[in-house]
Amino acid sequence: MGYGGGLRAARMLFLAVAVVVVVAAGQEPNTDAYFVSKFFAKMGRAAPASGVVVCAWPGVGCDGEGRVVKFAAAGMGLEGAIPEDTVGKLGRLQSLDLSDNRLVALPNDLWEVSSSLLVLNLSRNAITGELSNNVVNFARLQVLDVSQNGFSGALPPALGSLSSLQVLNASRNQFQGQLPGSLLGCAKLLSMDLSGNALDGDLPDLSPLRSLAYLNLSGNQLQGSIIGAFHEKLRVIDLSNNRFSVLNFSSGYAGSSLTYLDLSGNELAGEFSVGNRFSNMKHVNLAFNQLSMTNLLMSMGEIDGLEFVNLSSTGLHGQIPRELSSQLVGLKVLDLSRNNITGVVPDLSALRLRVLDLSVNNLTGEIPVALVKKLVSMERFNFSYNNLTVCASDLSPEAFAAAFARSRNDCPIAVNPDSIKRSGGKHKGMKLALAIVLSLFLSVLGLLCLAVICQRLRKRADTLPVVKQVSFKEEPGISGPFAFQTDSTTWVADVKVATSVPVVIFEKPLLSFTFADLLAATSNFDRGTLLAEGRFGPVYRGFLPGGIQVAVKVLVHGSAMADQDAARELERLGRIKHSNLVPLTGYCLAGDQRIAIYEYMENGNLHNLLHDLPLGVQTTEDWSTDTWEDNNGGVATENITPEGTATWMFRHKIALGAARALAFLHHGCIPQIVHRDVKASSIYFDCSMEPRLSDFGLSMIAGTSTDDNLLHHSPGYAPPEFSDSENAMATAKSDVYSFGVVLFELITGKKPLGDDYPDQKETSLVNWARAMVKANLGSSIIDLKIRDTGLERQMEEALRIAYLCTAELPSKRPAMQQIVGLLKDIEPKVADQDRIDY
Repeated sequence: MGYGGGLRAARMLFLAVAVVVVVAAGQEPNTDAYFVSKFFAKMGRAAPASGVVVCAWPGVGCDGEGRVVKFAAAGMGLEGAIPEDTVGKLGRLQSLDLSDNRLVALPNDLWEVSSSLLVLNLSRNAITGELSNNVVNFARLQVLDVSQNGFSGALPPALGSLSSLQVLNASRNQFQGQLPGSLLGCAKLLSMDLSGNALDGDLPDLSPLRSLAYLNLSGNQLQGSIIGAFHEKLRVIDLSNNRFSVLNFSSGYAGSSLTYLDLSGNELAGEFSVGNRFSNMKHVNLAFNQLSMTNLLMSMGEIDGLEFVNLSSTGLHGQIPRELSSQLVGLKVLDLSRNNITGVVPDLSALRLRVLDLSVNNLTGEIPVALVKKLVSMERFNFSYNNLTVCASDLSPEAFAAAFARSRNDCPIAVNPDSIKRSGGKHKGMKLALAIVLSLFLSVLGLLCLAVICQRLRKRADTLPVVKQVSFKEEPGISGPFAFQTDSTTWVADVKVATSVPVVIFEKPLLSFTFADLLAATSNFDRGTLLAEGRFGPVYRGFLPGGIQVAVKVLVHGSAMADQDAARELERLGRIKHSNLVPLTGYCLAGDQRIAIYEYMENGNLHNLLHDLPLGVQTTEDWSTDTWEDNNGGVATENITPEGTATWMFRHKIALGAARALAFLHHGCIPQIVHRDVKASSIYFDCSMEPRLSDFGLSMIAGTSTDDNLLHHSPGYAPPEFSDSENAMATAKSDVYSFGVVLFELITGKKPLGDDYPDQKETSLVNWARAMVKANLGSSIIDLKIRDTGLERQMEEALRIAYLCTAELPSKRPAMQQIVGLLKDIEPKVADQDRIDY
């Protein structure tokens, strides 16, 4: 007998054994019980014991004739492809739920399931490939949920043939192309969620979907006008994080049913008119658009039931109406941050606010005391980067620093008013006299101590070797130019008199710092104060007079910009404030050198944190504080603990923070700012371990026409268009690619170049990770440090987001606003720790 005959004999023997096993288990072949039992066996799960009828099995429901009409195996940890000749053979099946597993492929006979199928739920798996047009076979289907998988290609036009369909959820996949016009044939559709895909093109008129109440198309690349989404039956509309640019409504649209509207993260321009619309609105989010709005807040006051309002980064100007407190009594969330609002903060204490964000505006004056007292009961509040005065004695120093940055704390000296009332006039006079005498005594004592200290210092100086100490304040005539050298760079400040060159500190305009102060702060730019030699030049640590700790970056490559233009650009960058950006606090124009002064970052950068670099080791791209000494001579790393940072929650926090920073630069700044050098070593951590993106906007100041490297991305982070063309220019989409590389780093723990990439011959992180994600092997490349610290499916979804970001064609990459939305969709919660996938 030949090889082929032996193989056929082996197969026949195997089938015979399988039949015997099934029959022995009490299941007749080709019955519903047989197919369900076979499903569990093929998936490596034991079926219920012999003697228990299939209709009594968990997740199984039957009709009056004992035929299976419902089968649910959700959340059982099933892995691999759904086997053939199992669930696809259940002839009367009405409901199939295989959600929340790790299934990767559908069987061919799935589409042969009875046309009586009403519910198909395949959500939260890892199924890839195209969704078959054979879905048309389910003529009576009412619910189709394939969300959170890896489906790609176009949405099948056959969906429009499902005339009974009421719920369609295909969110968080990789569907591409335009919305099929055939969808308008689903006249009974109540809910449609296609968010988190790569759908593009114009939005068709959805008015034929007369029953539609819920519409979510967020996180795609749809463009044009939003008018097609609005009709009277809709209660929820989410079009956020797309590319819509035309803001208009039909003249007859009243929006009386609409309760939830999210248009954030688009390119909408013009006036948003409330008019007589939206009388039942509870949630409105217009953030990150380019609107021109003056009376919007006043008109929104006419919507009595509003609970959530987000107008962040919308171009809002004017003042906050005082009437809001009496009009929007049910308001719980109000975000007006990053606008140009002027005037004072009205008393909003009568509102039921849980979140209040008025940061990064031009508000002035004192925050009402009643509102300040209510802050302690709120979940979140922020008044930073205004010109406000506040007395918030009930807040901790940390809370005050986070919520009132650049505000003036104006609390009076604490006294006890009750004791004053009880004291008589005689006691008042006695206390006043005692206070005066005590003050005089302490003043005299302080002067005596100072004199003794000075005398001892003089005696000690007489016994030491003479070392010349240059004091530019005492010797104003000292002349330059001043030359400085690092390990790889020599730079010259063509300054004749150091005290004649001013240093501008944005938030402290009354302090008269000069280049001489920078020299003193950095010990004449001594190598001992050198933090790193970055791409734009060396970075030094320093302490300006008054104990102001700064990082001083010298842009040694020079610039073709005139001094006036460079100063104007630096002033503009200094006004750009975001909680996830490293603030530029000042600058100095020392001859041809442009010197940028940054806020001191406490806890190093992401590159060192991810790749376990020991303290004191830095790359030439870093100006991390891993080697910055604290006042005690140690290393300021007390906030970095492996237990807190080697978690999925912290990695996600970094990704979301960096994404928000880039989204702000791309969509919240006019003109748009392209970073050009997004990488792990550009993301720093402040004293609260909040991620902050650095070096934004510097390429224009530091770069020249002869130094093209400054206009391009760093090795390992550069998108493919830079290797394909010598004339490629950095764009927002090239920033997106670089962010995708960082996101791959965060999840895999691998370096972008030169690392060990298992099971592949690839030489870069992007090629390796994309190949693994495409092969549906994403779970195998998750960093072992974080694998067991969160939900694995969230990490896999983050890998898919990175996959989208690193698409070869720039047009296929999502915008940063969309990426923020996608990352927020998978934001880990504390409760997730109880449901970790092991």
